[in-house]
Amino acid sequence: MAALVIAEHDNASIKGATLNTVTAAKACGGEVHVLVAGQDAGAAARAAAQIAGVSKVIHADGAQFAHGLAENLAAQVLAIAGNYSHILFPATASGKNTAPRVAAKLDVGQVSDITKVDSPDTFERPIYAGNAIATVQSQDKVKVITVRTTGFDAAPATGGSAPVETAQAVGDSGKSRFVGQEIAKSDRPELTAAKVIVSGGRALGSAEKFNEVMTPLADKLGAALGASRAAVDAGYAPNDWQVGQTGKIVAPQLYVAAGISGAIQHLAGMKDSKVIVAINKDPEAPIFSVADYGLEADLFQAVPELVKAL
Repeated sequence: MAALVIAEHDNASIKGATLNTVTAAKACGGEVHVLVAGQDAGAAARAAAQIAGVSKVIHADGAQFAHGLAENLAAQVLAIAGNYSHILFPATASGKNTAPRVAAKLDVGQVSDITKVDSPDTFERPIYAGNAIATVQSQDKVKVITVRTTGFDAAPATGGSAPVETAQAVGDSGKSRFVGQEIAKSDRPELTAAKVIVSGGRALGSAEKFNEVMTPLADKLGAALGASRAAVDAGYAPNDWQVGQTGKIVAPQLYVAAGISGAIQHLAGMKDSKVIVAINKDPEAPIFSVADYGLEADLFQAVPELVKAL
């Protein structure tokens, strides 16, 4: 019995979500293999080989994998799927795009967003915005799984010495093509990988106030900026800053929530954070129920004072 992890990478290095997925794969029992499909992705394959606990890296190279198109990646996974009892994807945009295609072609049910492996065929996953945990047992011969990365510790990125095996790359499916992309460049850490996150809510009142109040705090802490859905919907912050059930799931070492009431949708995305600090003038705000430290105060006074103190 072996598990296959589908690596997320940029053709040069392995993304952090892959490390958490390797940990989940190890909990399934048996060997852990990693598939690196990309264009000129030898460096990423070598990086995958150094991950502790990985037994083998399978490297498929071709121009059709350059931009991670789900149709081509799924075809490559299916080409080697017969060798595995478990196929695991990070529950990221890419993983959620590819995994259902693999499950459908294999005619198996997908087990989504797992946070714990109870046994090789039994998994736990949050439902109802994380207010309940479902235990799911799969009797399929091949388990296709997406992994909520905040539920598992990252495997050490070094310490392994797995062999890299070159696989025959499948051809371009012709079902989709890469047109272009717009990437927002920032000196800040990526939201899902940041160790410190500072988030603002609708109480900030405007995009200008959001920037004026929250940015200095994020600068002081070296933090990524996040926002509640209400703040994003109001136009105070861009969509890719949204933390929550319909945004990004995060679990940093420190999460600072300013002017966020703590609706279930938001809590589902950040309540696994190691330390949560809440600043809100409403003493009944639900955010205080999950906060390790709560400050009942006007954020327009409290946050600038905090910045000065830092």
